[in-house]
This record gives sequence, structure tokens and C-alpha cells, in this order.
Amino acid sequence: MDVRNPPEASLDEVVEKQILDADGLRRALTRIAHEILERNGGPEDLILVGMRSRGAPLAHRLSSLISQFEGATVPVGELDITMFRDDLELRITRPAIQPTVIPRDLTGTTVVLVDDVLYTGRTVRAAMDALLSFGRARQIQLAVIVDRGHRELPIRADYVGKNLPTARHELVEVRLREVDGIDEVILHSHPRSGTNQA
Repeated sequence: MDVRNPPEASLDEVVEKQILDADGLRRALTRIAHEILERNGGPEDLILVGMRSRGAPLAHRLSSLISQFEGATVPVGELDITMFRDDLELRITRPAIQPTVIPRDLTGTTVVLVDDVLYTGRTVRAAMDALLSFGRARQIQLAVIVDRGHRELPIRADYVGKNLPTARHELVEVRLREVDGIDEVILHSHPRSGTNQA
């Protein structure tokens, strides 16, 4: 593990610890792709829907891995859940709304929602509400790179790259080469800070 700041850093400094490097992230995604195929008996009627912003590139990577394993293309959608959040009125500024792209009617399909970090579960609940606009899926499953605990709703992930017990003041950051130019998972610790992950 990589410690960016020394353990004796002052209370005003953020301590960053690398939880997964690029190879660890690749292995986690490969395992999740295999688990998705095993649980669903293959790629038929599967649709991967990535939650913006980092869930979208993760969904595309999983689709590519499944294609390598099975020789079949799994459609990928990208979902913006901004207008379905239950904290929208509490935010000082309105977040930018990004396009939602769902490749087909979801009725009768198995949708695998893909996100980077699972925390309280409220983002996933909003995503499921948003998906109702696109048909009645036979089943909705959830794949995440990191489950950091602290659930506020009865939601659990079906596929997890890494379970990571955290304190509420800590922040888990999944960095992806498509967005950040690097693949890694970082844990930020700052005793005086909060977090806006959900």
C-alpha cells in the first residue's frame, strides 16, 4: 500500500492510502465479470448500466471483459440520477445534469447497475427509481468496486471488488484512466472533514 503522507501528519493534512493499484483494479473487474456471467448463466438478456460519472466507464470495461470471455456483446447504458436524488433540495448548487443513454427497453432484461463506491445506498435507490422510466426489468443487480459500509437503506451489492471498512469522515476515491488518467483506489483520511458519497 502506498501512503502519500506520513502517519504523523497533522490534523489539517489529509492522509492518502492506496487501496488498489491498476493491477488490483483490473483483477477486481475481471472477477466481477466472471461472477456476473456465472450468476446469470451467460450474457443473454444482460444490460450493464453505469451510473455517472465513474460507473459508466466501469460498465464499458465490464462489457469488454465479458465480450472477451464469451464472444458476445453486452449492451451498455449510462445513467444520470441527479433529478432522482433525495438530497437535491438540500444542495447549495444544482449539479450539472449529464445525458442518460439506455440502449433498449429494459422490460424482461437483467440490468446490472455499475458504480464505483457503495456507501449509504441512497444513490442506488435513486438509480433504481430512474430505471423505472425505461421499462420493467426482470431483475436489477448491483456491481461496485468498493463497498465502504455505513448503509442507510436496505441495499446491498451483488458483486463487490473490495469490501473496505471505513470511518464516516474518510473518503474513498476510485480514479479511472478515462476520467483521471490513472487507475487506482485511494482512501482519504481527514478527521475534520465530512463526505458527500452516497
